[in-house]
Amino acid sequence: MSFGGLKNLLAKAASVGVTEARARIFGHILNPTGKRSAHKLLRKKLIGEKVASWYPYDIKREDPLVMARKEQERLNRLEMLKRRGKGPPKKGQGKRAKKSGR
Repeated sequence: MSFGGLKNLLAKAASVGVTEARARIFGHILNPTGKRSAHKLLRKKLIGEKVASWYPYDIKREDPLVMARKEQERLNRLEMLKRRGKGPPKKGQGKRAKKSGR
């Protein structure tokens, strides 16, 4: 009976040794516990520059005139809302302050 156990033990040790040698030779990462690892993701090439090159140049970010116009439109819209009473509340007078009874 103990011979079968010894045979299995030797076979397991040999397979572990072969697995470790294979990992060393071919540059693989050995993961005997089978836990999740980020190695697969970290091994991939970075593609940020390639993806960024797909999109055209964005003039809104660089041109101050475009940004100023957008900001002016935003301020005009905010002013209209304030005139109608729909603007943002003054500091400390929002819904949360009204709930606590301050």
